[in-house]
Amino acid sequence: MFRLASAFALTAFVAAAPAMAEEGANADAPNAAEVAFFESKIRPVLVKHCYECHSAEAGVAEGGLRLDDRSAIRAGGTRGPAVIPGRPEAGLLLTAIAHADRDLAMPPDQPQLPKEVIADFRRWIERGAHDPRDGAATVASDRETLLAQAKNFWAYRRPVASPPPAVADETWPRDDVDRFVLARLTEQGLAPSPDASPETLVRRLHFDLIGLPPSPEAIDSFLAEASAKGIDAAIAAEADRLLASPAFGERWGRHWLDVARFGESSGKEANIPFPYAWRYRDYVIDSVADDVPYDRFLTEQIAGDLLPYESNRERARLLVATGFLAVGTKNLSESNETQFHADLVDEQIDSLSRALIGSSIACARCHDHKFDPFSMKDYYALAGVFESSKTYFGTFVSPASQQGGELIRLPRLDDEVALHPSVTAKRYAEMKEQLAALEAERAEMDEAQKEFLAGRKPKKEFTLTDALRNIWQTGPLVGKLQTIDEQGRAVPVAMGVLDDPAPTESPLFARGEIARPGDPVPRGYPEALRFDSAPPIPQDASGRLQLAQWLTHPEHPLTARVFVNRVWSHLFGEGLVRTVDDFGRTGEGPSHPELLDTLAVDFAKEGQSLKRLVRRLVLTRTYRQASIFDGNAFHADPDNRFLWRMPKRRLEAEAIRDAMLAVSGELDLDRPQGSLVAKKVLDKPISLIGLDKALPEDLDGSTTRSVYLPVIRDRLPDVLELFDFAEPALVTGKRDTTNVPVQALYLMNSPFVRQRAEAFARRLAKAANNREARIELAFRLSLGRLPEPHEIERASAYLASASDADAAESSTADSVAVDEEGWNRFCQALLSTAEFRQLD
Repeated sequence: MFRLASAFALTAFVAAAPAMAEEGANADAPNAAEVAFFESKIRPVLVKHCYECHSAEAGVAEGGLRLDDRSAIRAGGTRGPAVIPGRPEAGLLLTAIAHADRDLAMPPDQPQLPKEVIADFRRWIERGAHDPRDGAATVASDRETLLAQAKNFWAYRRPVASPPPAVADETWPRDDVDRFVLARLTEQGLAPSPDASPETLVRRLHFDLIGLPPSPEAIDSFLAEASAKGIDAAIAAEADRLLASPAFGERWGRHWLDVARFGESSGKEANIPFPYAWRYRDYVIDSVADDVPYDRFLTEQIAGDLLPYESNRERARLLVATGFLAVGTKNLSESNETQFHADLVDEQIDSLSRALIGSSIACARCHDHKFDPFSMKDYYALAGVFESSKTYFGTFVSPASQQGGELIRLPRLDDEVALHPSVTAKRYAEMKEQLAALEAERAEMDEAQKEFLAGRKPKKEFTLTDALRNIWQTGPLVGKLQTIDEQGRAVPVAMGVLDDPAPTESPLFARGEIARPGDPVPRGYPEALRFDSAPPIPQDASGRLQLAQWLTHPEHPLTARVFVNRVWSHLFGEGLVRTVDDFGRTGEGPSHPELLDTLAVDFAKEGQSLKRLVRRLVLTRTYRQASIFDGNAFHADPDNRFLWRMPKRRLEAEAIRDAMLAVSGELDLDRPQGSLVAKKVLDKPISLIGLDKALPEDLDGSTTRSVYLPVIRDRLPDVLELFDFAEPALVTGKRDTTNVPVQALYLMNSPFVRQRAEAFARRLAKAANNREARIELAFRLSLGRLPEPHEIERASAYLASASDADAAESSTADSVAVDEEGWNRFCQALLSTAEFRQLD
């Protein structure tokens, strides 16, 4: 009998981590992701459809309602509040744009806004209606003022290294980083925490660097080296070993995939699969494992197709790298070709600017940025770069998708992976003939439509059914022919970007509307971030290569700062700038500005090596601090902005899942070939992926590392969804961390967790013959420490009572079976403790 109540009563004594409430001081930290959502999804719609009648700029507030200010939109007009945070149906705005009230339908005399826009507004209100348009903020009203302010704004000035400050206690620092931290602590009347125990440090290192728990053997080896050579030498040696592990690429590659908004489907209403997105995922993991310099890493992703290469293998790698620009969300249900491509370019600009320089340049699509020094001209100067490039995303037109996208053919390699099947040369010829016949029929349909519109009787009449049949049959043929050669052999293909042979300039669209084009804007860089040595954009190329060179130029003020801050955030729980995706005026300033700038300068000087930066930071005394609670320090600095301790952190979803597999002895460290999406939906008439019967209900049915689980937008594996996985539609430099009841229900009832507990129990049974030895091993494997004497006593008592109760209720005399069930429950309880999923 499976007793959840008795099993989880056990967590009372095995959960050593303090309550999450202690960490709640950070709950009110600015939510950059929500502000980004407002700027990209909400404000442009308000500007385009509402400001004309409801804004101070227009001088009109019909019905007493203004929608251009946070206070005004919540106060509402004569009919009541327009927005009530958390209650979409209570305010009038959603009612109006959804046309739920015929007398209130907005915009007036126009069709209802697209369903996805209404869904965005609903989500925005449900999640608190974050709105940076606060009247208390200083908002510059003209372009010149913003540009003038930008010259003195910390983030737009080139970083300059500072000499480390003098400190009174010279015995504490191990690196100049420590001197900056200790000096700030001293200024605030604070002191650093004591060093963490060696057992805590080795567990911290393993999870931070490779996302896996240390084995008992690794712990013993670390403790022995610390005893023999000192803790400094032990940390350095362990860090070097972990940095050299392929698992480092998987752990830190996943951090970049969060920023790159990696997903294996288009999202939006259609949500069509991207069966070849996995190539970009593997490129990122391999590049991080190989420690490709960050400036080169960025250049490959923005303009890999334009870089020189010495072999077909290198050419294939560089083409796959440009998948960064192709894997974002796409509204494939958009039938207007011009609108679709304008939205695609907008998504690329938004993702690139937030990911690389922590700036929301896409907010200037419809209007000059209200807070940061980015104008509509800046936006359309960048738009021209991406409009002069062609994005290959690999869908085809069907009743579910109005937009088709080709794929990039990769050079053939001896060990190439295609996944999709070959066909015979005869079948290839038949498919070409079928496609030619369908295209001829399509031409006849187009001609018949022209004749009908001209008032003439068409030579041949077609029905709507004929047209749909033509589309349904043409799409899969086009898609399949992209993936085979003339002999019918499968060819490797990838998502990515190539230069358009005819570069163009983008017009400036008034209010971002494609029906209102203005004068063309020369391709270029945002005015506030220009510098004399920035590479000029040639007339005969898109400018993507020059854009990459500008972003990675030593004089660029943001790129190195943003990246160094992201790395710091992953190791210390918060960035020196907490708003890791927003370095603009709506974001926070740095807690240690001189330290951030010095790290950025050093990072550039030392070859832009991620591994070198990570190694430097984990060897600091700051990183070595314990996470113990100090009431006086907490009262003075509740958010730990001055780093008086290491914060306790809950592990990410992937680390929790991978740790369960590691502890149970089931973790498969080999990389799977391709992805579940690629294997299940290739060569099928693609429909909405959420309805695809080929995909199993359980998307978590493997034992590989979690970085290889499918990332289907709007349909994630349970463990990722429940434990705050990054939203794959948005640039996410820092994930949310929640503590909600459904997580406990998952740990109690999930078949995945129960299966891991059973395997964990079997591992213990094979490794030890007596109860106490098994209990000790269970604690070492799951929590990285030996149990306390009282924990052994209580665990033994629990296992004995559980076994006796099960035996009494069992209808068989199989004592082995009932004993196993007690150990299964014990192991599941350990895997469900707060200590298991938290990092000290």
